[in-house]
Amino acid sequence: MCQNLPMKSNRLPLLVLACAFLSYEFAKAASPGLTLERDNHWLIIRGEQIFGGPIRINYLEAYCRDKSTDADWVKHTMVAHSNALVSISANKKVIKMRDVLVDGLIVDHTITAGDDFVDFKLTARNPTRKRSEAHWAQPCIRLGDFTGQGAAQTKDDYAYVPKCFIFLDGKLTRMPTDPWATKARYVPGQVWRAPNVSAEDVNPRPLNPKIPSNGLIGCFSGDDKWIFATAWEPWQELFQGVARCVHSDFRLGGLLPGEVKEVRGKIYIVPADVPSLLKRYERDFSSR
Repeated sequence: MCQNLPMKSNRLPLLVLACAFLSYEFAKAASPGLTLERDNHWLIIRGEQIFGGPIRINYLEAYCRDKSTDADWVKHTMVAHSNALVSISANKKVIKMRDVLVDGLIVDHTITAGDDFVDFKLTARNPTRKRSEAHWAQPCIRLGDFTGQGAAQTKDDYAYVPKCFIFLDGKLTRMPTDPWATKARYVPGQVWRAPNVSAEDVNPRPLNPKIPSNGLIGCFSGDDKWIFATAWEPWQELFQGVARCVHSDFRLGGLLPGEVKEVRGKIYIVPADVPSLLKRYERDFSSR
């Protein structure tokens, strides 16, 4: 239908944007949207609009203790857990799971796929008489294919990094940011902590001195037409990893005996319109 619109030169930019918006809305209406699968410890997101094919998430890669910034990952940081798939809906839109940690913490997950988003609702409860050792947790989202780079070949393979972004000083900032930390117990990678999180309690990768403006982290698709972004509330850190991955790692804070905590997360797979993404993020998380 866009070919019949008037094409006066001063209106061309607006018409191009209008056509792009209408094309996206029509495609969204015709598409079944995103769907979910579970394959062992992988959460898989499928959808016709996903550049590079399905997105795989190591969900969850680990629950983690505090005092982790300069600690051995295996001997100290990870809190072992088991995962059980409770149910998956017939239309592959809703997955329910339960994690049980070795310290007794129970985390129930309800994950729902929409047209261009995935919503996470977690309820963590501590039925024990001791404080939980789990202070944060990390979903590891693999984005090599989405960024057009494929799987990482070595731990020093930075090819996907310039596609990735966070928000610094209120602006979208591509990686590697300035400054860029290079020293840590484990390298490479990059960590940005949340404002309320101690510098002693994050991933043992290089810790950037900058504090992000918000909890969003993401990347552009290989053709720069799409954005993948993710956020959690409360959040512990943002992380650029070594498996062509990005993390928004959520905060638990070590639940006290009998304590119950709600955690919310979101994934967006949307056209590369940054102002629209920010509006959605603010709408989804401003009241929490």
